[in-house]
Amino acid sequence: MALTPVFSQTVNDVPIKDIKVKYIEVIGNQRTMSKKMNIEIEFGQEGNLMGAQNTKIKDEDGNRVLFNSMVDALNFMDKHGYKYLDSYITNHKETNSYHYILVKKEEE
Repeated sequence: MALTPVFSQTVNDVPIKDIKVKYIEVIGNQRTMSKKMNIEIEFGQEGNLMGAQNTKIKDEDGNRVLFNSMVDALNFMDKHGYKYLDSYITNHKETNSYHYILVKKEEE
């Protein structure tokens, strides 16, 4: 599990706790020569001038947060107020990408 405090992670320079959307997509890819996963979050954020989006989860120092597995990423997002809704897998050049659709939990 990521070792940084829960409150410090950002996506596209937006603190995860401040993302104001109902649905997000968590995309995971196996890292080359590693057991860790590259995880990205898509929530409809705007891209830069070249169209690229900053979808990586970063810690308070701007370093990419790595996860042990997709379940690790799901547990992380659960702590940030999202729950699992659906999933699917895509394949490109013999590499699987795992897509999890999450929905913001209802406030109690």
